[in-house]
Amino acid sequence: MPEVQKFASGSPEEHAELVIGLMRAGCATGRRKKYADVGVGLWLGGVHLLIRTLGFGRVLRLLSLAAPGYARADLPSAEETGRLKRAVQSHSSRSWFVNGDCKSEALTAFVLLRRCGLQAVLHVGVREHPFALHAWTVSGGLCIPDADPRGHAFTPVLSIDCGEL
Repeated sequence: MPEVQKFASGSPEEHAELVIGLMRAGCATGRRKKYADVGVGLWLGGVHLLIRTLGFGRVLRLLSLAAPGYARADLPSAEETGRLKRAVQSHSSRSWFVNGDCKSEALTAFVLLRRCGLQAVLHVGVREHPFALHAWTVSGGLCIPDADPRGHAFTPVLSIDCGEL
């Protein structure tokens, strides 16, 4: 375990050197993990089931387990985020179980983006008249689902960007 402790206490330059060495040796690839559209549906259903059984607040506390707190240096492209948005919304609208639940869509997008090492921010917002809550994830300039559905503006009251509250 001394190698693990050395890595954990090392500087960012040492981490980068190790990762480059692993990539050259073929142990790690420079490509980020891709998610399959079928996997999006499975994540969406699983997240929705967790929210229904544990509650939204408890699931938010578990984000650090499923959504790593690190991010790649390169920013997510609008094309990549758009592909995920279409997949999430397609699976959500076709599922009688999820049926367009913004919390499930936003959490699924957040987890999948973070697991790919991409920057993402999960927002929970409120509007006063009529009172309503809404959740969305922002990445690459896009919101999953839309931040202002049906033209209603929501004021963010909680933002999570590293998978921890």
